[in-house]
Amino acid sequence: MSTTSFKVDGQSVKIDGDPQMPLLYALRDELGLNNPKFGCGLAQCGACTVHVNGVATRSCVLPVSAIANQSITTLKGLGTPEHPHPLQAAFVEEQVTQCGYCVNGWLMTAAALLKSNPRATEAQIKDGLKDLKCRCGSHLAILRAVKRAQTALLAKGALA
Repeated sequence: MSTTSFKVDGQSVKIDGDPQMPLLYALRDELGLNNPKFGCGLAQCGACTVHVNGVATRSCVLPVSAIANQSITTLKGLGTPEHPHPLQAAFVEEQVTQCGYCVNGWLMTAAALLKSNPRATEAQIKDGLKDLKCRCGSHLAILRAVKRAQTALLAKGALA
């Protein structure tokens, strides 16, 4: 047992527990967050994606010990219902979600992708999202939403 300190959505937190506990379990079970989801537990589906210092990371396989003193952003920290991130707004406008289970992974991965490559081509966006899974088959709507958000972010100057 050990104590690990880090930030989640801008708030300092401490977790007491096994340093090998997956970050996903710490976020959901210890901190009560419900945005990153448990999908496969093998970092293959993306439902558990969070940002670690701005990098999209699968939290189901990342031990808490690896994120000491790091900054974690969850979907809750990406935007709020009152002030959604342009990606969140675009997902609503494009009516992307069906069951919604995978949306966390798509939004968090797309946000990191657009931050690192603001002028990504459609092919680059597809490549950056290729490892995510959506069993409902919303892939085309997701791509439209990411492109819509990219256009909005570029127009606002939010992506430099």
